Amino acid sequence: MSANAAFESDKKRVFKEVMTIFLIVGVIVAAIIAFAGYWLFYDMDRLSQGEFLTEETSPDGAYTLKAYVTNGGATVSYAVRGELIFNEKDGKSETIYWNYREETADITWTDDDTVIINGETLNVPGETYDYRHQE
Repeated sequence: MSANAAFESDKKRVFKEVMTIFLIVGVIVAAIIAFAGYWLFYDMDRLSQGEFLTEETSPDGAYTLKAYVTNGGATVSYAVRGELIFNEKDGKSETIYWNYREETADITWTDDDTVIINGETLNVPGETYDYRHQE
């Protein structure tokens, strides 16, 4: 094998290694950006707690929906946040409702797993309403 052929072989190997490193770094950066986007714009657990408004328990007692009103300050309107409490799972909770320009909460359970909050029907657990992602 000549020196020129060995040089070309090493050059190809280094190129493959560099491209592999760029690919790995690119995937990691893309994953970080995707997580940051989710965390900033979709994660409802980041919403402010707010002041308690009302609560209603499902007919079978498995869930309690608590509503809170949040005040964003002088330049932002009030918003209502609905928090679903799992009564049978040591009080675990998740935010399932977030709507802007509301100050009250009208909560009605139609059955054990269906709740209507200010006119929005949700099957719980699983469905959420977030005004930022509605068309």
